[in-house]
Amino acid sequence: MTDQRVLITGSAGVVGTLMRPRLRRSGRVLRLLDVAPQTASDDAEEIVTASVTDAAAMASACEGADALIHLGGHSRENSWEATLDVNINGTHTVLEAARAAGVGRVILASSNHAVGFRRNDEDLPADSSPRPDTYYGVSKAAIEALGSLYHSRFGMDVIVIRIGSCFETPLPLGPRGLTTWLSPDDGARLFEACLSAPSPGYRLIWGVSDNTRRIYSLAEAEALGYKSLDNAEVYADQLAGKPAPTGAAAEFVGGPFCTAPLGEFNPL
Repeated sequence: MTDQRVLITGSAGVVGTLMRPRLRRSGRVLRLLDVAPQTASDDAEEIVTASVTDAAAMASACEGADALIHLGGHSRENSWEATLDVNINGTHTVLEAARAAGVGRVILASSNHAVGFRRNDEDLPADSSPRPDTYYGVSKAAIEALGSLYHSRFGMDVIVIRIGSCFETPLPLGPRGLTTWLSPDDGARLFEACLSAPSPGYRLIWGVSDNTRRIYSLAEAEALGYKSLDNAEVYADQLAGKPAPTGAAAEFVGGPFCTAPLGEFNPL
């Protein structure tokens, strides 16, 4: 039986690093692409050192791939030029390479910052229209639109995940993490659901755990077979006494991104 080959861009980033060991399966080869050097653990991993903006490299990387998980790009606010080049043009380069290579299943990593100026209403639908909070948020709204285009024009199955925050624990984000956290194990469960769902077409879903304080609908992800088993609330005691968000950071989905200077890198 032929191995399933899954290409992961941005595999050396925060989410890629967390997903790499969790997405290993018998009968699956992970093709790991990043600008940062990586080392293959064994013959179930293939390493590609390249940028998502390199059309020739992406064309080569997509050859023989059965599915693509696109995590590559700037994951924080950056200059408009850098954001346009890597996040928007880079995603177009990735999708065009996938189309030309006949990759039938694409999973795109979007972000809560695509809707950062939505208010913190209960059970926010996954297909809420964009209200970006930064250039970074604009880039995520743009890749959502590109994914829709490539599904409608070329029939590719495209699932866009608006990720809340995926870290080992929600602690780095303080109290806000109790709302936005996607545990690494739930992240792997979500990606597996996206990889295996039959003929999903174009879907826009939230990527969060079933947190007690979540404001994001899980119905769309659960329709693909996702089942969250984790809850950020188990960390609530460790965050007791930490300063809660105030002002726009408390009012809007994007939190502190809503007031961060546009075009300036920040570690939020």
